[in-house]
Amino acid sequence: MTLKEKIKIFLTDVDGVMTDAGMYYTESGDELKKFNTHDGMGLKLIQATGVKTGIITSENTKIVERRAAKLKIDYLYQGTYTKLQAAKEICEKEGFTLDQVAYIGDDVNCFELLSNVGLAACPANALPKIKAIPNIILLEKKGGDGAVREFIEMIMNN
Repeated sequence: MTLKEKIKIFLTDVDGVMTDAGMYYTESGDELKKFNTHDGMGLKLIQATGVKTGIITSENTKIVERRAAKLKIDYLYQGTYTKLQAAKEICEKEGFTLDQVAYIGDDVNCFELLSNVGLAACPANALPKIKAIPNIILLEKKGGDGAVREFIEMIMNN
């Protein structure tokens, strides 16, 4: 079975994965995030193959809500530190197993989920504890610099 056949849902973290992990604030207190358009197109491409998509993040912002809506993400879980539980809920709703989940994360709050999915990856600049997870795919791209797209292309081409 190819990766493309095995993976039924693609999940991603936001800060440090879809973004460069920076948190930018204006003088008036507005928060800004820089997303990579190549990642966005990658999500569109994998959706076109029938793979569901989801974002699971500890932060809770309107910015991420708007990005998820623009990309037509199937599942958005914000403000959750129990990312594994969120993924289990999604799998239960869809009739998938964790083995059919691809997830990309970069920090300690992603550790549990990355350790339990069928296919786990992290950006080049992920924390050492994450890079040390057995069988994790260490991507060449950094978070916010096309890591999501790199992981998606790996799945789609295998």
